[in-house]
Amino acid sequence: MNNIFGQQHEGYSKEITREFFKNVYSYMFAALAISGAIAYYVGTSNMVDVGNGQKIPEFFLKYFISASGGLSTLFYIVMFAPLGLGLLIQMAYRSLSLGLLIVLFIAYSALMGLSLSSIFLVYSGAAIYSTFFITAGAFGAMAILGYTTKTDLTKFGSLLYMVFIGMMLALLVNMFMHSQMMDYVISIIGVFVFTGLTAYYMQQLKSVSKDTTLSEVDRSKLSLIGGLQLYILFVNLFLTLLRLLGNRD
Repeated sequence: MNNIFGQQHEGYSKEITREFFKNVYSYMFAALAISGAIAYYVGTSNMVDVGNGQKIPEFFLKYFISASGGLSTLFYIVMFAPLGLGLLIQMAYRSLSLGLLIVLFIAYSALMGLSLSSIFLVYSGAAIYSTFFITAGAFGAMAILGYTTKTDLTKFGSLLYMVFIGMMLALLVNMFMHSQMMDYVISIIGVFVFTGLTAYYMQQLKSVSKDTTLSEVDRSKLSLIGGLQLYILFVNLFLTLLRLLGNRD
């Protein structure tokens, strides 16, 4: 009798784990679809010839380029707004309703799409598409590794976070130094950091998915948070690989 109840509990646990990860990946893929569609449309539609054989999307000229020819205030708002919105979603999800979290999640994805549209001005389409598929392969491999490994990655994840903070500080410094060598080194480190964090987060999400004490609402919220975290890692890995592999136009 105990064996039967044990099998039923194990079956229930596997079912809620599958449902949790189905929701996680649904949120992640939805965010990628929203961001990708917006980035492609904004970055490639209604190209305007600005001279010297250079073409810029009409949207950029209208909203992201100031009268003086530099980047507009709106461009910087769009660039940094996702950072604040992402932190808000992850830090305040307990006090926010699921409906509001979904609205904020969609807004985050849309803003990221606007921000990512600028890559079409720097890199060729072929470089962007090929790098995306390379990213998908690397991301998928590390996600499977993180889910299946028996090794505790907690200390590994903490170490990667410290490296990530150092990497961000180096990026800020390099904004003023404009060192190609430093950018190259940071990009290489970034590949290891983001792939490693992907494995770490997958292991953390696996633990969350097996927590049978969570309410349905909390489980739904955490699946959205998980989708957001994986989306952020995917995008950062993609941008890092694009800086390494992409051919600039």
